[in-house]
Amino acid sequence: MNERFVDLEARLAFQERALQELNDVVVRQQRDIDRLTRELETLRTQVRSVMPAFVVPPSEETPPPHY
Repeated sequence: MNERFVDLEARLAFQERALQELNDVVVRQQRDIDRLTRELETLRTQVRSVMPAFVVPPSEETPPPHY
């Protein structure tokens, strides 16, 4: 009976350690996701601010040379 308790305690300790390691990974991944989300929003803002400079209104568009 005592051997079973020792085995259960060892399993519990292993599971607690594995759970903590998984939690650490999830926390690290969430930090990465948060950082990447901020970077993506910054890039979106930069692209939106530059886009109007590349788009010419259709009335100002010159026809292609073959016309």
